[in-house]
Amino acid sequence: MARIAGVDIPREKQVLFSIQYIHGIGPAISRKILTNCKIDPAKKVKDLTEEEVSHIRERIDKEYTVEGELRKEINMNVKRLIEIGSRRGIRHKRSLPVRGQRTRTNARTKRGAKKTVAGRGQKRMTKK
Repeated sequence: MARIAGVDIPREKQVLFSIQYIHGIGPAISRKILTNCKIDPAKKVKDLTEEEVSHIRERIDKEYTVEGELRKEINMNVKRLIEIGSRRGIRHKRSLPVRGQRTRTNARTKRGAKKTVAGRGQKRMTKK
């Protein structure tokens, strides 16, 4: 396996998809890196020469924030929002959707599994 930016990328896949295993590199950036390095995107990782791998590695190290450094930067941004008490920071703190999505229904991914509340299901004080 080739190791780029601290990540072992899969050998059996095409380079275009393989380097997307690195956090912070998506399809567009992956394609851009390969065109700048003059490497065929359809080429398998196992077929790359050591020179090509080092060229990709250098390009990523110089131009892009990836992996641990990127995660750290994102966490610092969220902490800053919480600290200054912005609307987005409050939403992060309460584990609610930040970008204006509805929460009356849905939002299960962010809020987690349903929590049952006593006395919610039936109308109280109804005559039988």
